[in-house]
Amino acid sequence: MSAQDEIETYLVGQPEPKQGDLRALDALIRRLMPGCQLRFLDGRNAEGKTVTNPNIGYGSRETRYSDGSIREFYQIGLSGNASGISVYILGLDDKAYLARTFGETLGKAKVTGYCIRFKALKDVDLDVLAAAIRSGIEQR
Repeated sequence: MSAQDEIETYLVGQPEPKQGDLRALDALIRRLMPGCQLRFLDGRNAEGKTVTNPNIGYGSRETRYSDGSIREFYQIGLSGNASGISVYILGLDDKAYLARTFGETLGKAKVTGYCIRFKALKDVDLDVLAAAIRSGIEQR
């Protein structure tokens, strides 16, 4: 199954209104990253055990580990979870950047080093969220 098909299957499986929010965010990220590489991670490890929530990944970035190995991963991630929605902005050097730059104006969201988590799209300022995503894209 293609990444696009896996993404669609994942979105269809989400309850409303979360499905609508995820679709709106998917469309926003694709507008900000036209033609980007798409990925779908089902949240399972090599043994098939669920270790995380499924994620939609946009773009591509390399992560270098201390042992010298390199792993390709997505740049922006989107996930529905039990408490709402998470937007991941990976590859930021300054772990306080998101909270310092967007935390005050974002709305009802918890902002960590690389994750913006909120219950529903109506709880955040979409323009500020788009600016945070755009900022993450531009920093790479």
